[in-house]
Amino acid sequence: MRIVRAIPLVLTAVLLGVPAAEAGEGSWISGDWYLTLGATGLVAPNFEGGKKYMLSAQPIISLGKAGPEARFTSRNDNISLALIDDGSVRAGLTGKFLFSRSSKDELAGLDPVRWGGEVGGFFEFYPLDWVRARAELRHGIRAHDGFVADIAADAFYDVTPTVRISGGPRVSFASSGYFDAYYGVNATEAAASGLSEYHPGGGLKSTGLGGAITWKVTEPMTASLFTEYSRLMGPAADSSLVKERGDRNQWTVGVSTTYRFDFSM
Repeated sequence: MRIVRAIPLVLTAVLLGVPAAEAGEGSWISGDWYLTLGATGLVAPNFEGGKKYMLSAQPIISLGKAGPEARFTSRNDNISLALIDDGSVRAGLTGKFLFSRSSKDELAGLDPVRWGGEVGGFFEFYPLDWVRARAELRHGIRAHDGFVADIAADAFYDVTPTVRISGGPRVSFASSGYFDAYYGVNATEAAASGLSEYHPGGGLKSTGLGGAITWKVTEPMTASLFTEYSRLMGPAADSSLVKERGDRNQWTVGVSTTYRFDFSM
């Protein structure tokens, strides 16, 4: 576990190494930058592993140095700061905000999950001109103390100069610290909730597919319609919360819009 816990620190050091060296010469921070802001409205399970659905919203934020225009972006990309970006390979820091989980309805008797976040690194590249692969590794802050790794590959095709369709597989892994917060049921919680006691380990979290239709409204503005399906696996699927009150099959449908701001430093 010590090796696993060191991964984000090593990744951050590597990612910061090149730009930090260049920053001393004033060549990295100065120049053209972009900031992409947006919002997503979606219908998704009322809690991770739940079988009821609710409407919610999420922010979209991406910051990086301007260079060759990114060939592909996805609403699944978490908040990102690109430290390396040459058009074909992009890497840097990433983060995700986590909303709190209450102890109501199906979750009555379980300890609430506090709001928090996840921070780590990402790496993406193009194995083919029309396919992008991206991986993120993040560590929880406050909400949980585990690791989460997301891997996705998306094929994309431009139907017209302003309309693109895309889609591909997704897979997620997590450590016991993450699963314990969202899927674990200790003895006290079991007595209070009526759920079977469950102590998860780490492993595969989910596999699935996602797809989107993206419209380039103007040069800096885009809109998207998307759907995602994931099937909970491993410790998540084995949880008494999912087996007794939830569903392994998780669907998400939504719309999003983003606007890109260009600026210089």
